[in-house]
This record gives sequence, structure tokens and C-alpha cells, in this order.
Amino acid sequence: MRAATEDNSGYFQPAFVICVAVMDIVGGGMSIAQKKLGLALKKRPLPLKRSLDLMDEAALAPYEVAAKLKIENEEILTSLGTTDYIQWVLEDPCQPTESPVRRVMLFVTYYALPDRVPHVPEECYTGGGYQRLATDTVRLRIIDSDPPREISGRCLVFGTSDTNLLWAARFPVLYFFRVNGQYAGSRNGARMALNRNIFSPYSYFCKVELVFNQSSSAPTQAEAVVAAEKLLTVVLPQLESHHWPDKQGLQSPHQEQERFDSTNDTSRARTQTRGN
Repeated sequence: MRAATEDNSGYFQPAFVICVAVMDIVGGGMSIAQKKLGLALKKRPLPLKRSLDLMDEAALAPYEVAAKLKIENEEILTSLGTTDYIQWVLEDPCQPTESPVRRVMLFVTYYALPDRVPHVPEECYTGGGYQRLATDTVRLRIIDSDPPREISGRCLVFGTSDTNLLWAARFPVLYFFRVNGQYAGSRNGARMALNRNIFSPYSYFCKVELVFNQSSSAPTQAEAVVAAEKLLTVVLPQLESHHWPDKQGLQSPHQEQERFDSTNDTSRARTQTRGN
């Protein structure tokens, strides 16, 4: 019994008791802060408004959907981390038949419960046997509004000398993220945007990737950027309007109630004005 008492004596030392008390205070303080400030540190899934598979093909004109690819390998699909995705090969009939940007693969992946930012091209293609030859930050000018808007993204060039691989020996890939209603041009940018979302109980992110590997010749970075800007001018409005959650979907119950009260106040004020 004496040995057991000596073993337990450490739990009653002042340093240990103080440490436990501080942890309890901090934990309780965090709980109070979450309630008082409306912090939402644990997120709930936020599904798409509409499945990506149901994107309106006619609205993508002049582009035509040449193929809809599905990931059959279960290991790759598990690594991807989501089943909400599309891999569509889009064809621009306005481009010459032999143009390296006539066809492009649109790869969109959506994460309704983002606990990580996985599967960026830097890791995906190098894991598939390609070497990364170049990495640049690009500014994509989207002409779907007046004035046009700019989105930051990354442009990578991959290459290989292995003639047994499925795709072209050299090709560029452009990608960026949509995070809780904002755009981010890199994985770190996406993480920062996710971390800023401390009040909403919901969170999501989506990666938009354009792969120019559908031709035997590779476009230059400048050609790929111009082609990406043209395609995104028709694709992004579809994603923003019909598929990605809107800002109201991200609001906390408290924010939603404030918006509801504000709307009612405005309606009452208009009614009183008409009455006068």
C-alpha cells in the first residue's frame, strides 16, 4: 500500500494540480468564447446545390462535351477524397483541328466537409510518373462581368520521356480553389481561407483544374492561359449560380436570423412609407 501511495502522490503535487486547473480554465474559457462570440470550430458538411454531373452542357457553348471520364480505380478515388467530381473533356470548335488547346480536360472536385486540401496536381502527376518542369503563378482574366475580374491560380508544366504513359509527353495544368465563396490560387491560400471561416458552422472547398493533355503537341503557357480564360468565362458562372453553395448557405443560425430581421425591418419601413 505504501508503494501505491507513493505512485499516486505525483497527482497531488502543486505543479500537476495547477496544470490541470489551467487546462480546465482554458477549456471552459474556450467553450464560453464559442458561445459568446458565435465561434464554430467544428464544421458540418455543406452539399452542392446541384450535382456537378448535372451541369448544363448547352450553357457551355461554344464548347462541346467530347467525353465524360470516371475514375474506376477505387484506390485513386479514395485518395481523391470525394465522389463529387467531374472529368469532362471539352472541345472548342472555334479552334483549328490541330490546335493544342482545341481540347481540354475540366477536372472539378468538391469537398463538402473540408478537413484537408488534398490531391493537388503537384502530387498527383509526379506520383503518376511525370516530372514537374515549371511552376508559375498566373492571373486569369474572366470576362463575364463589367469590369472583368481576375482570379489567381497556378500553372504547372509536366513532362516525361516514358513513351508508355497514356497522355502527352509534355503538358500544362492550371488550377485554383473556390473556398467558402472566395477564390484562392494555391493550397496554402485555400487553407488560410478555410481557417478564416470561424463563425459559420459550414465550410467547403472546390478545386478547379484544367489539363491540356488532349493533343500530341503541348500549348505554351501563354496559349494555355488564354484558352483557360475563355473556358472559365462560361464554366464559372454555371458553377457559381447553379452548383456551389451561396453565401446564405454558409451563414450561422445567428447570422441568418439577423439577415431575416433586417429584411423584415426593410419591408416594414417600405410599407410605412407607402402608408404615409
